[in-house]
Formats: sequence, structure tokens, C-alpha cells
Amino acid sequence: MTNKWHILFCDEMEQFCPVTEFINQCPPKHQVKVLRLLSLLEEQGPILPRPYADLLRDGIHELRFKLSQDNVRVLYFFCYQKFIVLYTAFYKNKPRVSEKEIQKVIQYRNRFLKKLSPEKLEETWRAVF
Repeated sequence: MTNKWHILFCDEMEQFCPVTEFINQCPPKHQVKVLRLLSLLEEQGPILPRPYADLLRDGIHELRFKLSQDNVRVLYFFCYQKFIVLYTAFYKNKPRVSEKEIQKVIQYRNRFLKKLSPEKLEETWRAVF
């Protein structure tokens, strides 16, 4: 099955991607679980239902899962009708995702979309994959 959506980790040329760092720090068993959930997100995109995913606000979404007994969130956004850009991952220890975390993703998304047109992003994607 060909995925309609393509996952991008935030621009590692500009900064190290917190999602990559989070996955790399997980034990192998947890890495497999995270990668499986990312694959599910890539297959289903915005129709991935709760409890796996949810819309926070302003187009910022969260991938929701547990590792051991800890709640984890990966914040991301959709762009150009085929890309999912992962921005940050963290252990959630409060009832709601903080406004500060959401704002960081919104600011990153604004910079990302100004920097990359749909054509440029598609060209870069094809060059890498």
C-alpha cells in the first residue's frame, strides 16, 4: 500500500529535531512502538482517530501514546496535502499540552511554510526518497 502522506522530521539542517532525539533515547522496544505509530499516522493522516491522534488547535495535532506507564505526545502539522511535519516529542505530565509547546510548533510551522513552497518541498522529498 502506498501512503498518501509522507512524514518529515523538522528541519535537521536548521536544528536537531526533538522527535529524532526522543526516539533515539528510547529503548529498542519503545522505538519499535513509536515507529509503528508513526507508520499508522503516515497511512491514515488526518483521519487517524482518537485515542491515537487529536487536534489541539490552529492546525496543530498530537500523536498520543503510552510508553510503559508514561503518556507521550508528538506534536505535528499537515502541509501541502501530502506532508506531515513532526516537530516535538515529550512526556506529558499535566492534564493538557502546554500553550508554550503549541506556540513553538505554530512558530516553526510559520517559518517552515515561508521557507518551502509546495514545489520546493516536493523537489527536496523526491531527491531524498
